[in-house]
Amino acid sequence: MNKPLEGKIALVTGGSSGIGLAAAAEMAAQGAQIFITGRRQAELDAAVRQIGPNATGIRADASVLSDLDSVYAQIARQAGRLDILFANAGGGDMLPLGAITEEHFDRIFGTNVRGVLFTVQKALPLLSNGASIVLTSSTTSVLGTVSFSVYSASKAAVRNFARSWALDLKDRGIRVNAVSPGPIRTPGLGGLAPDDASRQGLFDYLAAQVPLGRLGEASEVGKVVAFLGSDAASYINGVELFVDGGMAQV
Repeated sequence: MNKPLEGKIALVTGGSSGIGLAAAAEMAAQGAQIFITGRRQAELDAAVRQIGPNATGIRADASVLSDLDSVYAQIARQAGRLDILFANAGGGDMLPLGAITEEHFDRIFGTNVRGVLFTVQKALPLLSNGASIVLTSSTTSVLGTVSFSVYSASKAAVRNFARSWALDLKDRGIRVNAVSPGPIRTPGLGGLAPDDASRQGLFDYLAAQVPLGRLGEASEVGKVVAFLGSDAASYINGVELFVDGGMAQV
């Protein structure tokens, strides 16, 4: 069986659930050795069991620079290099403009922007020439969304990181791309609603905004991340690849 990522070393931050877990599982299935990070040890251990023997879990908060140093020190000891970096850790919650607080802003930008920046910067000594970096943006990077402005702005920043870093790293042949999911059925999306009834209402509303008429699945995004990390995407650089059922396109 052909395994496109055979021999590759990959790191997925925020890899213990949702899109990160799906991407890690897909890359492992395609032959990669996987490192994943997460903040909660029990979820991290469960994710490693799900992914299989090619996975190693490292408890870390991507917004804490000393945690990132520990992550890369362990990868250096165990693998010696990185070929694929999926800087995925992030999240956010909803507040209307008049209710936004410093804590809300600092928490979301701390993980989604500051954390992504230093996740990539601190990986540079380990990244092989010709490596692939994939960042998690969102359809909200180009769409206005009620009560979601701080999260949306953070993802617009991530999208520009891909453009700018593709230029910064061109001499090493390192590709930098962003994947922008639409509404994906994940614990993070479900967590935006306070109860089951509200959650189903949210899912139904979002599905109605998608030309395909449904939510996406984390595995569908995971396959795209694996593709961007593979040699099959060797001439794809600086793009924002939407996995949104057409939501931001039509």
